[in-house]
Parts: sequence; C-alpha cells; structure tokens
Amino acid sequence: MSQHAFGAATLLDPKDPMGLRSSAPLLDAWIRDMETDRSPFQIPGHKGRTDLTGAIVDGDIPVLPGNHPHRISPSLILEAEALAANLWNADLCRFGVNGSSGSNHAAVMAVAGPGDKVIVSRTLHKSVLVGLVYAGVTPIWVRPEINPATGLPEYLPSSVLAKALEEHPDAKAVLIGEPSYVGTMSNIPRLAKVTHEYGIPLVVDAAWAAHFGFHPSLPNHPLAEGADIVVTSAHKTLPSYSQASFVLVNSKYVDLDRFNKMFDSTQTTSMSGRILASIDAARALLERHGQALLDPVIAATAKGRSQLRDVGIDVIDGEYIDPLKLVILLASSGADGNVIEAELLAANIDVEMANRDLVIPMITFADTPDRIEDLISRIIAAVNRNRGPARPIATAAAFSIEPVVMVSPRAAFFSDYEVVDAAEAVGRVSAEMICPYPPGVPVLSPGELITEAALAALFAARDSGVRIAFVSDPTLKKLKVLPSQDVVSVPE
Repeated sequence: MSQHAFGAATLLDPKDPMGLRSSAPLLDAWIRDMETDRSPFQIPGHKGRTDLTGAIVDGDIPVLPGNHPHRISPSLILEAEALAANLWNADLCRFGVNGSSGSNHAAVMAVAGPGDKVIVSRTLHKSVLVGLVYAGVTPIWVRPEINPATGLPEYLPSSVLAKALEEHPDAKAVLIGEPSYVGTMSNIPRLAKVTHEYGIPLVVDAAWAAHFGFHPSLPNHPLAEGADIVVTSAHKTLPSYSQASFVLVNSKYVDLDRFNKMFDSTQTTSMSGRILASIDAARALLERHGQALLDPVIAATAKGRSQLRDVGIDVIDGEYIDPLKLVILLASSGADGNVIEAELLAANIDVEMANRDLVIPMITFADTPDRIEDLISRIIAAVNRNRGPARPIATAAAFSIEPVVMVSPRAAFFSDYEVVDAAEAVGRVSAEMICPYPPGVPVLSPGELITEAALAALFAARDSGVRIAFVSDPTLKKLKVLPSQDVVSVPE
C-alpha cells in the first residue's frame, strides 16, 4: 500500500511496513530468522548465501522439524492456521504452498473416492478435473447460464443443481467455482441449501475471492454463505507469495480427519517458510486494515468502469459481480484485445488476460487509484486508436460446449492413446485435456467425446489469439484419442 495511506511511520521496518508481526506468528518467525546470523546445516542447499546464485534465494527458509516455538515449524504453522480459521469462522484452516491447484486436489479427494459421482460446475479450473482423476470419481457436469450480451458465464441456477441431484441422488458432493474467472457470482446460499438437502458438502473453488467479506461493497465470503470447503488463492487477490493458498473447512458435512490426510498428501514435505509466512501476513493485514485498503481501490475501479462506458467501451457490471474484477468487452468497439495488450506491454504494463474480445487487468488492494486511473486512460487511448466495425458476440469456447462423458476421467487419463488428424478426431474420445488459457476451463477433458462443436470452438479460440494449453499439439492439427476398444461408457 502507498505510504500516504497509512503514514510514513509505517515504513520504519522494511520487513514489516504495516506493523503486522505482533499478530502474525509466522511472519514474526520469518523476520527473526532474517535478523539472525545462523549457520544452517540443513536444507535448502543454498544455506542463505546470495553470493552464489544471487538474490533469488534471499529470504528462502525451510519449515523446521520438531516444534520450535519461535521459528517456522509445525507447531507455529498450527497457531497461524488457527488464527485464520478464527477470522473466517471455520472449523479448520490449512495453509498450502502448491497453489490452489494442490488444494483443489485435496478437496476433491476429501469428499469422494473411486467410483463415486460428484456434481461439478463446468466453470471450474482444470486443477479440479485433475483432482477428479486422482480421486477416481465420475463428474456429473452442470453449466451456468450464459449471458448472450457478453458470451460469458453468469451464474449456476439452483434449479439446475436441484435437477442434477434429483437425477443423481448418490452424488457425494457438489463442486462449484465462485466467483468465476470473469467475476460473476452465483447465489451460494441457495446452492448450499439444495446441496445440504442431500446431506452432502458444497465445495467452492474461490481462488479469486480471498478479499470477499472485508468491505461492505464486496460479496460475503463463500464460507459465510453456507459452503463447507472453500479453496482460496492467497497470491491472487492478497499480497502473498506466488503459490500461496489456504483452505477453510466446516465439519458438519466434511470429515476433518480425512480432509487433513488428503491435504497433507498434496503438499511437499519441504514447504517454503517464506510462502507460509506470506499467507499469515496477508491474513493479519486483512484483519487489521482490510476495509481501509480496499475502499479507495473499489472506488477507483468503479470510476474506471464508468469512464470506459462513457466512451463506448463495454464492461461487465451489476449486482452479482466482484467490484474489483474489471472485464473489458471489445466486440462492440471492433478493437482487437491482442493489439491492445501489445500496446500495453510496450509500456511495460501486464494484464491478466487478453484475447480478441476481452482484456482483463487484475486489480487488487496493492494497486493505487493513480495506477488504476493511468491504466484506464491507456486502455481508452489504445481502443480509440484501434476501433473498427463491431463484431458479433462470441461465447467463450470454455463455456459454449456441452460435455459428453464417455469414459471416467481417471480411466482416460491413464489409457493408451492414438494420435490422429483433427479432421479424423470427431466422434472419438479425447485422451487429453484441452483448455483455452486463461481461464483454464477445459473445452475437452480426458474421457469426453470430441464433437464438431467442440473442435469448432477450439479452432475459433486459437484463431482469435487465445493460447491453447495442456494439449500435446497446441496448433490442434493433431489430437490424442483413446483406442476405440478402450471406450466403455461410464455407468448411469
């Protein structure tokens, strides 16, 4: 945060500019280690020396074995996790260093096992599907409503979820992603009510929602709205180190012992003390200064949306939108988002996502109103330089395809495969995951039928400048498919 917001006195300690260490035990331990001249005869192998490979290893400390009360150790991690659980009113919190991907793997395995069914929203990140592979479960996909004016997902109707559960009453859990990558929100209390009527947990991948609940203009945190497991990326919207994640769990519909076992299985045994301390620091920052930090940034983002609309540039807006998610829609302006991104990159400005029809800059409370104002003015100028005939709205590939599951994800993932030309792939079953990235939502997953519509959506995304990820041939000229004899439909 800029020093003018909290005063120059907060900058007396460069390792703790906001004065958090007294209420953040892992941060306190990390600072203490940085201030102590130690002779480590343990990993990591750099031993803290920056004269070998440079500052890249500065501040990298391990989690110590045993229960050192004043250094980063298992007992101190438990203390920090308990503070986070208390803040979010959860029965359990776990800090992770493998990103929300690792946490999603644990969440799936905690609620279902081999042969089980789970209801899954098709807006979820590919890491959830990998969790389905690990757990050996079969997904029953449900799709959100698509807004025809934007081509992007809006919300998952509770009626759609109720129908899926009525047809599959043996499902073990419901997994949804809230908010979506583009900041749209479903009614979580309604979805939780429907889910709990079947006595099963609602699992929410809330990777983009760590800031929710800490300002009156923001939605409530999903845990406060009835979710049972909430996975959150601390590094996405909070000032934590990359790969930092935490999971919040309530025990009414979740076995905490099983969850802990699954979570531990997804984490390295050589955890980064620096990543863990950054989660603890972000928690303390939210608790002490969250609303004050968020207030000017939310206001500046709202002003930016208004400025964009005033010059004829469309944005996503509304009651069920994350106020900090700025999604700029370019079809009506005729400008190409890839060109806009290139102009921003030339000015050393990186955005979270850009394709022909969208530009999404990531805004957090680490930004300032001045930075946001400058970004908005540059985007307006770039769009005005590149205007053209309006284009029809195209539904994003990841949200336009109805998946047809032919083989369980796990069976397909570990199956043999054949490589065929794309033209010969229609009617075959995919052996690989194919995702436009970002957002990382699969168009085709292992075990799903390759349809003409799926390929057409992928080709359109590729040709509009979207990166096609996780597939062996990102040009999509060749695809991996299951051998025909391996295709056995999943049980009803």
